[in-house]
Amino acid sequence: MAHIGFYPGSFDPLTLGHMDIIQRAANFVDRLIIAVGVHHGKKPLFSIQDRVAMIEVEAAQVATKTGTEIDVQTFDKLTVDAARAVGANVIVRGLRDSGDFDYEMQMAGMNGAMAPDIETVFLASSPPVRHIAGTLVRQIASMGGDASSFVPDSVAVRLADRFGSA
Repeated sequence: MAHIGFYPGSFDPLTLGHMDIIQRAANFVDRLIIAVGVHHGKKPLFSIQDRVAMIEVEAAQVATKTGTEIDVQTFDKLTVDAARAVGANVIVRGLRDSGDFDYEMQMAGMNGAMAPDIETVFLASSPPVRHIAGTLVRQIASMGGDASSFVPDSVAVRLADRFGSA
């Protein structure tokens, strides 16, 4: 049986923390779906098309390095329904700290009740990127700070274009 991973998130913007999870998840699945969620109640920094494009650029390098098939898709329904629609048997979630753990455990419990055939796997963020949060990256960049050490180079360019700095 092929192991198909489903890594959902907003990825607004894609950070080095996200890349850490993508690279590590690619080592234990045959196919990884990076699923960019559409939240109709929020106004993202980058459009859904921009986020998908940023991820595709960076994920292509991981796919080449690991030999894992990586696809980037969007979804606007329940995570378990989107995961099931692509045949995923694993939902991948990254954990930075105990706050993430508490929230993610609740989500895993709810998802497990709705889709017991799909397992949730937690990956603890690697120490060098554990502190990186997309919300903080957006805040730093929007206030003229240099966020380039928290995002891939291609994303730093887009942040600089958006805010006049990296």
